[in-house]
Amino acid sequence: MASTDKVEKVARLKERIDGSAALLVADYRGLTTADVMELRRSLVQAGTRFAVVKNTLMRRAVEESGIAEVSGLLEGPTAVGFVEGDAVAAAKQLVDAARRYPALELKGAWVEGRLLGPAEAQTLATLESREAMLSKVAGLVKAEMSKAAAKF
Repeated sequence: MASTDKVEKVARLKERIDGSAALLVADYRGLTTADVMELRRSLVQAGTRFAVVKNTLMRRAVEESGIAEVSGLLEGPTAVGFVEGDAVAAAKQLVDAARRYPALELKGAWVEGRLLGPAEAQTLATLESREAMLSKVAGLVKAEMSKAAAKF
């Protein structure tokens, strides 16, 4: 591949990284092409673009984006989920896919300026959605206000 092609690919990866709220890094070794296509379709519903990337190009792109810590996750066959929407919903979709396809392994994630290891990325999928958490907080505040009004 000519070096201009590589430079263009790194620039496109950097654009994707910069436009993403989170990155989910997975090992797709053992998945068939049909499995990867099905996984991509399911992740699109969660606002995530799933792409198989070349590690050397992805390393350069994450370094240019200022998140060089992600380079440690780029070993072996790597696929990256570029999350444009809710990171929790995307992680849930990826963990559900890992149950369907045991060969799929979540290596880690980059969320809100923090690198998550495999275990932390798995627990990200167990969180409730942002809307559900906000509604619980609103319910707690309303309950406290109701208690205060009842005492007066």
